[in-house]
Amino acid sequence: MRGLSRASLAEVEERFNAVAGSADLGTLSDELFAVADLLDREHGLRRALSDPSRPGEQKAGTIRSLLDGKVSEAALATAETAVSARWSRAGDLADVLERLGVAAAAAEAEGQSRLDEVEDELFRFGRIVAANPELRRALTDAGAPEAGKQELLSRLLDGKVAPTSLRLISQLVLHPRGRSLESGLEGVGHLVAEQRRRLVAVVRTAVELTDAQRERLMAWLRTSYGRDVHLNVEVDKRVLGGFSVRIGDEIIDTTIVGRIEEVRRRLAG
Repeated sequence: MRGLSRASLAEVEERFNAVAGSADLGTLSDELFAVADLLDREHGLRRALSDPSRPGEQKAGTIRSLLDGKVSEAALATAETAVSARWSRAGDLADVLERLGVAAAAAEAEGQSRLDEVEDELFRFGRIVAANPELRRALTDAGAPEAGKQELLSRLLDGKVAPTSLRLISQLVLHPRGRSLESGLEGVGHLVAEQRRRLVAVVRTAVELTDAQRERLMAWLRTSYGRDVHLNVEVDKRVLGGFSVRIGDEIIDTTIVGRIEEVRRRLAG
């Protein structure tokens, strides 16, 4: 987000943090997702509620008249603050409400001591989808009914992943909002990691890391970056030996393949 929207995001997050502490976080997450989805569907409503020429109090009154009695007070207070703020683009309003829905879900998982589990499950599901074109088509087919997609997700994941993981994956599948499923999962994974202000490192290695190796790697990355790091480990037989770590746009490559490519580049130069 840019300029004006970034400042408004901080304002809405402050209000969200004030009301979320006493809320049912799972319910709050679902309600914020529902409001974001409403704004995505109703373009006229979204334009009216993000119109900078309209007084904030008027827009807050509009959203209250629509939602009062249908969502919790925490969701309503968050939505009122969001529509009262000023946004650089109309779409930022729905983006922020969805973002806070993810934050509520992540806070619920943290309270249940399942945040690491959720991060791992989002990453693993993304890899499963990427490796299974038939499953990906079934979940991303714009013409397929939502009920069928939800039933498929329930069969695949219900009772096998944390409820928070199913909630977040369902939101991404049923309401892609212009994103690919893979990019949506990655983006939500980063938002979940922000619950503890951690970095996310994608590690590629030829074999699964032992617990001791994970601990040593996390300790090294924590020292290097000055922040806690969550590891998403991807086993790739093409690595041959060593490992690579991607944090954002930065790549640390100690693989044999990486070293060979570096030698080739130097020789070519």
